[in-house]
Amino acid sequence: MTAITVRERSHYPNNGLKALTSWRYDYIRHPRHIKSMTITIGHLGPQGTYSEVAALTVRTWLAQHDQENVSLLPHTSIAQTLDALAQGGTTLAVVPVENSTEGSVTATLDTFWRLDDIRIQQAWNLPITHALISHASHEGQMDTVYSHPQALAQCHDWLQDHLPSVHQVATQSTAHALEHLGPKTKPNQTVGAIASKRAAELYDLPIFAYPINDQPDNCTRFWVISRTDMNYPDALPMATHTSLAFSLPQNRPGVLLQTLQIFGQRDLNLSRIESRPTKRSLGEYLFFLDVEQNLHNPAMEAAIAELRQCTETLKIFGQYRVLTA
Repeated sequence: MTAITVRERSHYPNNGLKALTSWRYDYIRHPRHIKSMTITIGHLGPQGTYSEVAALTVRTWLAQHDQENVSLLPHTSIAQTLDALAQGGTTLAVVPVENSTEGSVTATLDTFWRLDDIRIQQAWNLPITHALISHASHEGQMDTVYSHPQALAQCHDWLQDHLPSVHQVATQSTAHALEHLGPKTKPNQTVGAIASKRAAELYDLPIFAYPINDQPDNCTRFWVISRTDMNYPDALPMATHTSLAFSLPQNRPGVLLQTLQIFGQRDLNLSRIESRPTKRSLGEYLFFLDVEQNLHNPAMEAAIAELRQCTETLKIFGQYRVLTA
């Protein structure tokens, strides 16, 4: 999952700190330098999605760091975006992981747990402002609104206030929702779509209402992900966050508390805690954590060494800093 590798507990040597040192050698052994490569960034498509905006933000950042040869490659789902990266089809992937209104993007977490040999290099917080796009001339004409489930949820109150009787239909992305509006030559006035103002401009579609998101400060965090042999230009010593996940060997009282106290006892702040089903059995969970510290910190090293003693499987997704667009 990262060059601080995915291993079962039994694979670790007894000396935790010695093991952590050996992980670090694995982490930097033979990196490929990004500046010497043609970069392809995978993202959830098609053109006009918020993920594309995030990918364009990363492309601009890379250009400012002397990497000009960057192209974007859209995919039909988040899982496909990450699978393509893991299989070598792209150099980087940019995927949403958490929204300030609706919480975690579970498709990202579930796919990340499933894949090995990829790691988080950077995170970006992007403001998300939704528009209702429609050929309708008034609200009463619309009977269906299409969009990605996250966008529909982020506009829940607005839809209840203005279009309480419309049928809400989920699509794979906000940009995919626009396909239901029909062309200008044969517009469907009974349909609306929630997407970005930029998407409406790209496809030359009329904006019915803007903004319609319930929370004015709505934003989404995106991860920039590479394979583990990639030397990304954002310096690791500047990392402020570490993301990891683990499963527990048994379901018994206090076992989760025991693992979380490992961080609290060392004054390491957990900025996010998320549980996801293991998909093996009802009541079994994986736990995803964001820790506000990098892996080079002595307290963090000690925490990771102790954490491996009480977990079944531990995956370190990466250390990174969080930037704001």
